Amino acid sequence: MSFRPPADLADGRSVRWRALEGDGLEHLTVRAQANGLRAEATVVGERDGSRFGASYRIDCDADFTVRSFEVATTDGRGLAMTRRDGAWHDGERGLLPAFDGCVDIDLSATPFTNTLPIRRLAWEIGHQRRIAMLFVPFDSFEPFVTEQVYTCLAPRLFRFETADGSFTAELPVDEDGLVMDYPCLFQRL
Repeated sequence: MSFRPPADLADGRSVRWRALEGDGLEHLTVRAQANGLRAEATVVGERDGSRFGASYRIDCDADFTVRSFEVATTDGRGLAMTRRDGAWHDGERGLLPAFDGCVDIDLSATPFTNTLPIRRLAWEIGHQRRIAMLFVPFDSFEPFVTEQVYTCLAPRLFRFETADGSFTAELPVDEDGLVMDYPCLFQRL
């Protein structure tokens, strides 16, 4: 299976998704840099009757391995974490061993973070992978570990499942590995 090389993102690529639950919109730009990739986005939305506005930045190696991320809301809350030598750190608590083993992150308000394991790992049709994720909910910004299962169903089509089986979605992706449609949650504009 092939995706466009990350270097093809040197001039940047911008996409937008709309939320299918409540009101919401995301504008994302992914750009290749000398030392990898940077994704930056602004998200406005509504969850459980509460409106929010946030921005995030994710820095990755060229293979989509996350090095650092920052999330900040318009009301002043936020979280910034860095991964060095396989260990996660933040500015307030220092070393965070609870997240050892997590390479990928999942920010709850965006489909972009599904791109990270899809692009980072080599896939063949039928391959299935169980992945420990550093999950960041946008209501609390208190990260925790969750397990997710990805299965390659066809070129550029993946099944995403929570490890407990409570949620499943088929995710078609484009030539850059960006989600086109996330049933019940997001749709690309």
